[in-house]
Amino acid sequence: MQTMYATGNRVVHGQYGDGTVTAVNQYHTVVEFDAHGSRTFATPMVQLAPSSIPAPPKVTKTRRSAVRKTKSPS
Repeated sequence: MQTMYATGNRVVHGQYGDGTVTAVNQYHTVVEFDAHGSRTFATPMVQLAPSSIPAPPKVTKTRRSAVRKTKSPS
């Protein structure tokens, strides 16, 4: 029987490595992998194992303020 993981659980996949479960139901399991982004798997077929490696810190993008170039009077 497949172990059902809950949202927020850290898991490891043979091909994609470590990740965090972001959504799960009886049909699909969505995992956000540390190095490969988000992947969706068929819940009955996915091979996941628990991971003890903590999630890396999220990189937040900063917004750059728009710099307006003004024409110099000629």
